[in-house]
Amino acid sequence: MHLTMVPGIGGSNEAHWQSLWQGGEPDVSRISPSSWDDPELENWMEALDAAAGPRRGDTILVAHSLGCLAAAEWLLRHPGGARGVLLVAPPDPAEPEFPDSAASFRNPRLQPLPVPALLVASENDPYCPLPAARVLALGWDVPLIDAGPFTHLNDESGIGDWPQGRHLLTAFAAGLGASVFSG
Repeated sequence: MHLTMVPGIGGSNEAHWQSLWQGGEPDVSRISPSSWDDPELENWMEALDAAAGPRRGDTILVAHSLGCLAAAEWLLRHPGGARGVLLVAPPDPAEPEFPDSAASFRNPRLQPLPVPALLVASENDPYCPLPAARVLALGWDVPLIDAGPFTHLNDESGIGDWPQGRHLLTAFAAGLGASVFSG
């Protein structure tokens, strides 16, 4: 099964689990918006159209941080655009830490997602406290997995290629009748 990576601001550097997963797999792509640092929602929608749209639903979106808000919006616009979505550490737009540069992402639609999804959050994420992650999960009507105290589940969290996340994605994909990760 193809994976489409949807990173957050900064695009997930080479030490981030998304980049590590992508580097070791042949059937993984990544969105390419005009700017990773000054994100604009409509531009990210176009980037998702380019990366996932041609797959005609034969992909799983793997989103991190701001990419979760983009992936959810894209799926609401394109209900058959992916087989499923893994949403990791979405930011809470109401938090003071939410970046001013991402103002166009500030009001996400909290409607049931049209594809199977799984939201993974950390107990001590400074960008989205667990109660706020629960609100997002309820709004999108998706299960929430508490990953433990791993801050923002990124390269600074010390999780490396995040084996727990690989296991979650493997099990999630299996539930969709698909397999991921060649090795």
